[in-house]
Amino acid sequence: MLADNYLLLKTIHIVSSTLLFGTGLGTFFFMIRATRSGNAEAVRVTAGTVVLADWIFTSPAVVVQFVTGVLLMQILSFPFNSAWFLLVIGLFCLVGALWLPVVWIQIQLHRMLRDLRPGDPLPARFVRLVRLWELMGYPAFSMMVVIFAIMVYKPWLGAAIF
Repeated sequence: MLADNYLLLKTIHIVSSTLLFGTGLGTFFFMIRATRSGNAEAVRVTAGTVVLADWIFTSPAVVVQFVTGVLLMQILSFPFNSAWFLLVIGLFCLVGALWLPVVWIQIQLHRMLRDLRPGDPLPARFVRLVRLWELMGYPAFSMMVVIFAIMVYKPWLGAAIF
């Protein structure tokens, strides 16, 4: 029965990866642009939207990616001990390890801005956290592009490591 749903699962997997990457890239771009504008009110609205977008789109997409990925591996009888899968799941976990602190940073940024009065400059801690947030984004997005390439080309698919 699971095999009958292969194309549906693959479609869901692709759409969720698009949501994951697209939402992340979009929120990254808008947060950086708003912060660099120096306009605290624009940054306040953007930071709130970024946190909301992560909860509505990114978090569910991460779960859907993992579940559909495992189901697709089972349908296709791909070995979970293959170099291909271990590389994919390793990169997936590394991206997640970068994403979790990024979510914490986003929440801290949003909270800092909530207490900011109109006309106040952005706090120095805010600027430092945004820089850290940005620096963590570059390797995460790069690894996601590598995951896309691995999904398309499937190098070493059959080679088992153990």
